[in-house]
Amino acid sequence: MIALTLPAESDADHPFVTRLGGGEKPTGACSRLEQFRDDRSVWCGDHGLLEIFHAGENVQGDVVLVEPAKGRVERLIRAGSRHNTLLVTEQCDQLCVMCSQPPKKTHDDRFEYFTEACLLADEGTLIGISGGEPTLHMERLLQMIEEVLDRRPDLFFHILSNAQHFGPEHALRLRDPRYRKVAWGIPLYSSDPVHHDVIVGKPNAFERLMESFATLFRAGARIELRTVLLSKNVADLPSLARFLAENLPQIEQWSIMGLENAGFARRNFGEMHLALPERFAEVAPALDLAVLHGIPVRLFNIPLCHVAEAYRHLAVASISDWKQRFATACEECRAKADCSGFFEWHPQELVNRVAPI
Repeated sequence: MIALTLPAESDADHPFVTRLGGGEKPTGACSRLEQFRDDRSVWCGDHGLLEIFHAGENVQGDVVLVEPAKGRVERLIRAGSRHNTLLVTEQCDQLCVMCSQPPKKTHDDRFEYFTEACLLADEGTLIGISGGEPTLHMERLLQMIEEVLDRRPDLFFHILSNAQHFGPEHALRLRDPRYRKVAWGIPLYSSDPVHHDVIVGKPNAFERLMESFATLFRAGARIELRTVLLSKNVADLPSLARFLAENLPQIEQWSIMGLENAGFARRNFGEMHLALPERFAEVAPALDLAVLHGIPVRLFNIPLCHVAEAYRHLAVASISDWKQRFATACEECRAKADCSGFFEWHPQELVNRVAPI
């Protein structure tokens, strides 16, 4: 598992963002490598000296938030990684039964640091935005996106949102050409409003979501629809596929995702988790309907050997590198490079259920 925070010491008085060498900087502050050992490195920049204790982690080129008082650095954007996501808030107004990042009441506003980090990213980087619910801080979020894309039009954003907070007043703003570089990942778990509302733990969430879709489509927003596979919604998938074809054909992609054993899902993982090696036939009809109606559909967070062979071309190697693992038996699999593997915290008995391809 890749460490996203590392012990560090700095003589700075306040937190700051810096890029750790890594070649020519796009803009902003960089730190120069002064000393390197296997377990630590020393960097020098505008904020003085910084020593990072990294024990095997390659931090060269990373964009980090240095927090001297906490004695650590947080790797906000890792060089060469396709899985960089900024957690902009831990507040949320839904309580999804399988939430992997349970919400908190407090909010630590770090948009200023995140803006600086984005400006230091490698050219063409795709940066994820997550929470909690980022749009609870809509104005700060949109200001950050606009400022970054004004100065770095080569970057791209993917924002996870429950889409409960878009109104008609946002349509014109989101039509700005800068937002063609932004995709919104929005969950929908059933075409039955009651089932969806129960899963997200919020009355009338389905109705409010449909209102937000109307705004987003008027704005020409790019939307990736997300559905987490659960034992309680698998029977709804075919009707959801038909609903998308009839009501939301503008979406760029429908991502059907395996359940992560984290957060709230830990409490009832065995009950909620869908054992795909035995039950993939219940998912296949929805995939067939999506393809039939021209809806781009993909399978995320599901090992290839848990997907029926005829549908493996739809599966994406999607689990972020910092929380991905494979079974020992996967070492002999020819398809490992194209496989999502498992989440680091999945039950061992599930991880062991592999059949190398």
